[in-house]
Formats: sequence, structure tokens, C-alpha cells
Amino acid sequence: MPALTDRKNGDLQRFQAYLETLTFIQIDPRLRGKFGWSDIIQNTLIEASQTLERIEAMDSEHQKRWLRRMLLNNLKDEIDRWITQGRNVGREQSLEEAAERSSCRLRDSLTAEESTPSEKLIKQEERLRVLEALARLPERQREAVILKEYHDWKLAEIAEYLGCTTNAAAGLHARGLANLGELLADLE
Repeated sequence: MPALTDRKNGDLQRFQAYLETLTFIQIDPRLRGKFGWSDIIQNTLIEASQTLERIEAMDSEHQKRWLRRMLLNNLKDEIDRWITQGRNVGREQSLEEAAERSSCRLRDSLTAEESTPSEKLIKQEERLRVLEALARLPERQREAVILKEYHDWKLAEIAEYLGCTTNAAAGLHARGLANLGELLADLE
């Protein structure tokens, strides 16, 4: 994979946490080990660097929208590739279902990007504020909140995934929600 030049890297790396958070929301965590999500993010940033002058001419919200759309398309392509590869369906049935759900979430996100301007504006502004705030949470709190709120995982599942107790997972989730509320208030 080609490396970003220092200038381009510095210009686009500021979006890394934002794109990671978006990926964590969209992709079922059980699929993260099946393909390199960090490579997909990096490839998105490399792809964006090829149009850096165009991106630099945009305001911050348009830059995020441009990168978000690129990332969602790259993630959808990767999941579709993974789904269509030969799999032992009996062994990977739950992963197959997770991939389908993630693919549907991605399709819905891409479709939402194209809804009517008034509907899109109201919903989009709130989602973007939440996404921005989530990207600012400490990693484990962000994971706990995303797993519970976006993937409907139970606290015991979150605890197992994060390698902690159920009480610790509950604490991470509660602190994450509290911090998220404070961050959202700051972003108003």
C-alpha cells in the first residue's frame, strides 16, 4: 500500500478517529477480524489524498461528508466481497448474518446521504454531532457505547469482547453515555 506523503498525511490524518468511529458503528465487531478495517480506512485516506486540492477547498462539514461517503462505499465493497467468497455456511452462519446486517446498515447510510434536503438536514445534523462526540470518547467507552447502542449487544457480550467483567462493561457504558452527553452539549 502506498504511503501518504507527510503533507497529505498530516492534512487527512485528523479524520482518522472520525472514520474509525464511523466504521465501528457500521461494522459488526465480529467482522473486524475478517478483514482489515484499519487498511480500509487507510485506503480511504489514500484515495482522498488523490483529490486533496478538491477536499481542501471544502468546508469541514463537506470534507467529512466526502470522506464518509468514500469510507462507506469502501466498507460496503469489502463486506460484499467477503460475503460472496466461498464460506462454510454451517461454521460461519452468525458471521454471515452479521455481514448482511452490516451491509444493510451501510446501504441505509448511503441511501440516507441521498434523501430529500430537509429530511436529510435534520437527521444528518444530529447523527453527525453524535458521531463527532463518539470519536472524542476514550476508546473503551466508545466501544461499549457503540456495541450497546448501535449493535444491541448485551452487557455480558460487551464484557467478553472487551475482556472485562460485566460490571466493568456497565461502568464503561454508563461513563461513555455521560461523557457523550457532555460532549454533545459542548458541540451545540
